[in-house]
Amino acid sequence: MSYAQIEKLGRKLEALDHAQAMLGVDEAVQMPVGGGEKRAEALSMLAGLYHELAAAPEIADWIDKAENEGPDVVQKASLREFKRVYTNLTCLSADFVRRQVNARVRCEQLWRELRPTGNWDAFLPAFEGVVALMREEAELRAKASALEPYDALMEQFDPGNRVADIAPIFGELKVFLKGFVPRAIAHQEEKLAKRPLKPFNAPFPIERQRALGHAMMEAVGFDFTHGRLDISHHPFCGGVPSDVRMTTRYVTGEFLSALMGILHETGHGLYEQGLPAQLSHMPIGRARGMAMHESQSLFIEMQISRSREFWEWAMPIVGQHLGEEALKGWDIEDILSHVHRVRPGFIRVDADEATYPLHVILRFEMEQDLVAGKLAPKDIPEAWNAKMTDYLGLSTLGNAKDGPMQDVHWPSGAFGYFPSYTLGAMIAAQLWAALERDQPSAREDIRNGRFVGLNDWRRQHIWSQASRWSTPELLERATGEKLQTRYFIRHLERRYLD
Repeated sequence: MSYAQIEKLGRKLEALDHAQAMLGVDEAVQMPVGGGEKRAEALSMLAGLYHELAAAPEIADWIDKAENEGPDVVQKASLREFKRVYTNLTCLSADFVRRQVNARVRCEQLWRELRPTGNWDAFLPAFEGVVALMREEAELRAKASALEPYDALMEQFDPGNRVADIAPIFGELKVFLKGFVPRAIAHQEEKLAKRPLKPFNAPFPIERQRALGHAMMEAVGFDFTHGRLDISHHPFCGGVPSDVRMTTRYVTGEFLSALMGILHETGHGLYEQGLPAQLSHMPIGRARGMAMHESQSLFIEMQISRSREFWEWAMPIVGQHLGEEALKGWDIEDILSHVHRVRPGFIRVDADEATYPLHVILRFEMEQDLVAGKLAPKDIPEAWNAKMTDYLGLSTLGNAKDGPMQDVHWPSGAFGYFPSYTLGAMIAAQLWAALERDQPSAREDIRNGRFVGLNDWRRQHIWSQASRWSTPELLERATGEKLQTRYFIRHLERRYLD
């Protein structure tokens, strides 16, 4: 009986979550500027209402009683995840959540206004408010969970991941990448000296790029009866599993950035669409954290769509949608020179897969200092510049637009999220190695545009498992090993040095 009460509550929370998700998508995609004030109020009110329902004191009794009612295996796992979520919710008051959401939404709106000019000084007061509330949240969560403050924040995005486990792995990866990137660039320059990079046959009309993106999404398995693609300032995948909303941004001078972005977000979308629908109203039915989510997007983008086999299949389709002039005079080596290009840059979302982890490690290290109070918000530009210079040889002094103001995550209060990106890249490489062991024909399938088997493997090992296990447990059950650096390192060396 108590489990039935929990399920009934779960359906109410699912409806509220649906509303919040769609309001958030609308704000990013098509809300007029004048709608910001009331949208912030609406989202704040819904967040508070959600929190009041989800953190009600009587739920603790329901959980205790349900655990003694002889739940089956699925219900037992469901209760375990529900209890974990409930514990994390009850350490924050509804009033705190309202204040935090309001501060985050207003800060993010200000970021959207100021980011084009990189006006850090005008942005700083709102951001300081977000950081102060984040530190308060970290302490509250740490006290409730007996975790370190930053671990308590990461737990909201990747249950089971801890700094003690991640920091050594990231340290090993950082040392490797600081040596590897110059070698990869030198190897690349040798090839380009013999075969220069060809300029794009621009322009590429946006409508044609959109049609190409749709065709690729459909080919790799995205279900358009349960999702759509739009345009936004910052590409993302949002919505809910039954109505996945993805966005990208286009430029007419080249088509690869939009296409790779679309395929990346499609990986997220496939994960959402592959979750068990019968459990959508319970926490156990949700995606297992952001590292696993990012692994699914990078599996599509990096493991599949930047491979030689993918482009042997895809080049004719590109010509079909962008016109015969689009790839006139190009062959497979020309396109691979573009999709495999290693080039240090300021912008994380535009980074190649070899330099990208250094962007993330920089943020991971700074976040820990921000949470601990070792780094003040006003000092971020200077600290950012020091790390960018050390890791990537680039200075961001006086350039907040391409430095600490480039991402939406911190303005929106998402601290503890960034590690997910590089963990996702490593997980994707490890999943690919396991899949290829199970399906030796995987590369040939890609060469022929057959993606069903690849999706079936991930549906069995990742998607259908939803949140039944912690992030480390899910990876180990899927691949037979804990997280390893060697698969990602091997992947990079094969692609960029062989």
